[in-house]
Amino acid sequence: MNIQSKREKEKLIVGEMIKLYCRKNHGTKNELCKDCQQLKDYAEMRSDKCPFMETKTFCSNCKVHCYKAEMREKIRQVMRFSGPRMIFHHPVMAINHLIQSKKEKRKLEAER
Repeated sequence: MNIQSKREKEKLIVGEMIKLYCRKNHGTKNELCKDCQQLKDYAEMRSDKCPFMETKTFCSNCKVHCYKAEMREKIRQVMRFSGPRMIFHHPVMAINHLIQSKKEKRKLEAER
């Protein structure tokens, strides 16, 4: 998987998780509330600027936490809420993400 597609895939998954969170917690339908839109924009900006994208798995597995503390807590809330629910809302995306994450973790462990 090339770096650009990793970035785009990461942003797509995070965006879907934020949409799910916003819909269920803030009652939105088609658009994100102001706070969730800011979080999505911030997450996309961090992904675009990530210097480790080539070697890391997905942001959720990253050991370098580049988010500001406030935004890191917000994204953690989204991940805790949306992560388990993704299997019901976007099953193919969720399973592909799990498989890809496992493969990349194994690859990194083998390189060590």
